[in-house]
Amino acid sequence: MMNADSKFSLINLQVQSLLSHDTSGHGMDHVNRVLRLALQFAEKEGANEEIVSLIAMLHDVDDYKLVGPELAGKLSNARNIMTNAGVDPTTQQSVLQAISTMGYSKSLKGIRSATLEGKIVSDADMCDALGANGIIRTYTYSMKNGKPFFDKNIFPRENLSQEQYTGKCSDSSVCHLFEKILKLKGMMLTEAGRAEAAKRHRVIVDFLYQLFEEENAPQWAEYLDKYLQILYH
Repeated sequence: MMNADSKFSLINLQVQSLLSHDTSGHGMDHVNRVLRLALQFAEKEGANEEIVSLIAMLHDVDDYKLVGPELAGKLSNARNIMTNAGVDPTTQQSVLQAISTMGYSKSLKGIRSATLEGKIVSDADMCDALGANGIIRTYTYSMKNGKPFFDKNIFPRENLSQEQYTGKCSDSSVCHLFEKILKLKGMMLTEAGRAEAAKRHRVIVDFLYQLFEEENAPQWAEYLDKYLQILYH
């Protein structure tokens, strides 16, 4: 039987192999940041760190953006990786259940994590879409899909359904920040997540105001003012 270090090393190698060619912002750098932040949250919230680690390491190996919507729900990669590493069936079930409820698109359908460990990794994952890395990841994904960072003439889509969100890439990085990223602060499920998200949310807001000033786009600054008033009330 493998010890804990060997088990996690094997899992890490298998995850790296699956995500090594990712260009959508869901590669190992993202996984490692989520893992690190999730373990910080786990310590503050008193959660099971082994389960938190497994959820964090495996949460994107079956993401619909990587494997397609038909395969995503089966969680075959996560299941196979844990089986190969000798993770016991009860722990596997806890991890798979948590992963199956994670993701912004699922939250639009009212699906959220029920366990503390799932909530922690969900918060850590969403926090990584905020802050400085959130801006970088948004730009990376926009570039991959041939979209500009900012187009003064194209404003965000509002009140997107799950189908609208998954069916079409945002028209620009800035539109994506409005359509999804700025909403994440209000979607945290733990106290640790709420505290971290508030700091990172402020980074996005300050960046946007600065961008609109430099781009001489006062109509966008006004749009952000109104957006935040609605968001906060």
